[in-house]
Amino acid sequence: MSEAPVVAVLLDLVGSRQLEQRDVIQLEIEAGFASLAEIVPAIEPLHPTVGDEFQAVYSSLPAALRAALHARLSLPDGVDCRVGLGQGEIRVIGLGIAGSLQDGPAWWRARTAINRAHELEDGAVSTARSWFVGPDDPKLEEAAVNAYLLARDALIAPMSARDRRLVLGTMRGTSQKTLAEQESISQSAVSQALRRAGAGALAAGTRLFEDVS
Repeated sequence: MSEAPVVAVLLDLVGSRQLEQRDVIQLEIEAGFASLAEIVPAIEPLHPTVGDEFQAVYSSLPAALRAALHARLSLPDGVDCRVGLGQGEIRVIGLGIAGSLQDGPAWWRARTAINRAHELEDGAVSTARSWFVGPDDPKLEEAAVNAYLLARDALIAPMSARDRRLVLGTMRGTSQKTLAEQESISQSAVSQALRRAGAGALAAGTRLFEDVS
């Protein structure tokens, strides 16, 4: 499928099985992820596979990082996710009922990454939800990306459902006036919520990766 390195993304929902009307929630999640495809172009857009797992393929690391951020912010109240990002090659090894069967370093690394995120969450970094595993070299880039992801996860962790909607709306270009109308709150309340949530830092971090790609 790819001779040049791409980024495979594995996303695992957290907490969805404890919710009532799981099928309704699933449709809501998939609708949110479908809108993501219009914001961040993908080789393969985020789509469900088995159980609570979704996967996608992006042409670059900045695109995958942005997509993972938007995906988490778009989740319904009470649902969270872990994300593993793996950079490398992907090859098609056969055909299945749902499409091509894929293998390769990008998928292996994405699986290693999501497992690492889970280990950190269960250990010393309870807010960790994301991890990146790149090629063998350079390790400095991998460390820098993961430092960014840990900080990003820590900002998102305390957000309310409204905070996530406001941050996501801002990142997608919706004005504070429109957001205030959608949430039935004042524009001042929107501004304060975005400031508390660290929306500016999240947006700036995303732009930094895109500016050097």
